[in-house]
Amino acid sequence: MGKFDKLKKYWNKRDDAKEYLKWCLSYSKPYIPQLLLLMLFDLAATLMSVGMAIIGKKMIDRASEGNLSDLWKIIAIYVVVILGSQFLGIVSSLFSVIVYEKFGFGIRKKVYRRILDTCWIDVSKYHTGDLMTRLTSDVGAVSDGISSTIPTIIRLVVELLVTFCTLAYYDLKLALFALLVAPIALFASVVLGRKLKYLTVKVQETESKYRSFMQESLANILIEKSFCLEDYSEERLTQLRDERIYWVFKKNRTNMFASAAMGLSFQLGYIVAFAWGAICIANRTITYGTMTVFLQLVNRIQAPIVSLAQLVPRLISMLASAGRIIELQNLPREEYSGASIKQKNIGVKVDKISFGYTDELVFDDASIDFKPGEFTAIVGKSGIGKTTLVRLIMAFTNKMKGNIEFYNDAGETMQASPDARNFIAYVPQGNTLFSGSIKDNVLMGKKDATDEEVIEALKGAAAYDFVMDFPRGIDTVIGEKGVGISEGQAQRIAIARALVKKAPFLILDEATSSLDESTELSVLEGIRKWNPSPTCLLITHRRSVLQYCDREIQIVDKKMASIAG
Repeated sequence: MGKFDKLKKYWNKRDDAKEYLKWCLSYSKPYIPQLLLLMLFDLAATLMSVGMAIIGKKMIDRASEGNLSDLWKIIAIYVVVILGSQFLGIVSSLFSVIVYEKFGFGIRKKVYRRILDTCWIDVSKYHTGDLMTRLTSDVGAVSDGISSTIPTIIRLVVELLVTFCTLAYYDLKLALFALLVAPIALFASVVLGRKLKYLTVKVQETESKYRSFMQESLANILIEKSFCLEDYSEERLTQLRDERIYWVFKKNRTNMFASAAMGLSFQLGYIVAFAWGAICIANRTITYGTMTVFLQLVNRIQAPIVSLAQLVPRLISMLASAGRIIELQNLPREEYSGASIKQKNIGVKVDKISFGYTDELVFDDASIDFKPGEFTAIVGKSGIGKTTLVRLIMAFTNKMKGNIEFYNDAGETMQASPDARNFIAYVPQGNTLFSGSIKDNVLMGKKDATDEEVIEALKGAAAYDFVMDFPRGIDTVIGEKGVGISEGQAQRIAIARALVKKAPFLILDEATSSLDESTELSVLEGIRKWNPSPTCLLITHRRSVLQYCDREIQIVDKKMASIAG
């Protein structure tokens, strides 16, 4: 791609930066008072720094004149200004930390909630490690940009204007010359800005890969050990680190080239100011005090320009990270209709549904009716669509053709939607427990459940006996994914979590796969006797459970057919 094509590509993407900046500013609205106060602190510090240069001039001039009485007064004022500047700096730094943390958490909470409200099938395309990187590093870059970078840019612009006007008061030519560093800084910002954005995105992507690998590796540490993968995993982690270092190096090399160019121009401006001041002193056109003002103010004119250019990478990083967060914000949101029906004796009618994760359909014009109060089993091999059917009933995706409708014996109906989950209890495949106490895990099914209701649910799931054998009973603390208890015990606690909700529609997706046959039958018998008795959809590989079911559903050729129990 030629340079002209690259410039054309960058120009066509200019609206993206505007959109990202607009999004960042919209998120900062609740924090505008704090941000304004922070900028006020910065502006006060700027005025103090310029004032110190002027006070320094007067101090040297009085010393040159031998006027000691005024000199001591000026020194006292100088000391007061220095102390005030230091105190203001401390207050500003502490306040900045508080604003940064509050603002960062505010964005993180909104993005986290947005992920929770996104359709499952869309958010599941992202690796958990990638989502965590966006919630941490990317949100951190955005919050730093809003709470620090943008206020700093405003402060530097004001500092530049105030300092230029002050220096122009003493020598307009020198003030104009000091601005010559600006074109160099502008050139570096424009030329390198787009490249920095690309490199920033690559750095964040490699961090996502890095975190994703570590997260998966640690979550599956038993597999690592079982297959003696320790050396391989370490080598793979090193490869990901090397890939990250490559992009970090390229990004920082670009920054350093820009900084070096601006640093040389900065030094050139300082040398010119020093030489100009020396010539003026030799010609007796300025005082030594004015000479110090020249040196300090030239520095204070060029420093904001250089600092503004150096802030470009942080601004680019903020915009790049905002783009990655906006990508999540643009995912389809689950649609709540607010509909509801009487939550008693619930059935569900699946009518002519067609769905596939890819172009290959899992269901093609399939229909079935799960009648209120029935125990229905779907028994069969993996990959025929059993879990997919559950996801469609739970409205984890809206990308299907056909209709799924809940109904009760009062004749009320409502479409399958996120609202319907209020009367569905679901036990998914695998270990789905959280770290915390057994009671905490059961309470996720019903946050206001009493201890008596928790114990009742544990009894219904055939989990009460082993839980009470623990020294702390229901307050026993387990680790992530149920570390500290067996897989079968974890599954029974998950079933208790569903039962405590007392939902009229219960879905068990391989929820007893880790139980022995007798324990499994005890669990199913407890569910059968559960009051109120739910409509139950049971997905299993074991045909022995059919004795507890009213019907068996078979999925054949992407269709569903019912077999009487």
